[in-house]
Amino acid sequence: MAMLLVAGATLIAAAAAGQAANDARQEALLKRLFPAATAFSPKGGDPPHFKAFSGDGRSGPQTLLGLAFWTTELEPLERAYDGPIKILVGMDTKGVLTGVIVTEHHEPYGNFSVDTPQFSAQFRGKNIRDAFKVGVDIDAISRATISVTSASRAVRNSARRVARALLAPPEPAK
Repeated sequence: MAMLLVAGATLIAAAAAGQAANDARQEALLKRLFPAATAFSPKGGDPPHFKAFSGDGRSGPQTLLGLAFWTTELEPLERAYDGPIKILVGMDTKGVLTGVIVTEHHEPYGNFSVDTPQFSAQFRGKNIRDAFKVGVDIDAISRATISVTSASRAVRNSARRVARALLAPPEPAK
């Protein structure tokens, strides 16, 4: 009986340590998308998302900086040449992307498409109302058309879905 209790406690401690490591990795990714953030909410809501805040909440209210979400949770059928591309997307409260981070991607012929820093960098500052057309406002990468097109569509569609559900519509032009 004592062995079972020790084994159970060991499994719980290992799971908690793994959870803490995942939380630290997740927070580091979120911090890359929102460097000025002082806090992040746990993932929740519909569609699932994280909230990034500035301010400490003690000396004044926290300010919502933006939202982050996984494309694979919002656009699970969007696939590259060799499977899904897992991308974490950050978006401010006005519908402008703060960045994208490709965390998982499998290319059968080498890493030359969406894994490059240049691919992710081109999304920073992009408005969700932009076209996201490969070869027009998204750089095309030779030999990676399927992956680039799919990743661009996943970023665009998931960002627009989150914006429709969670952000206020833009003010009409005066």
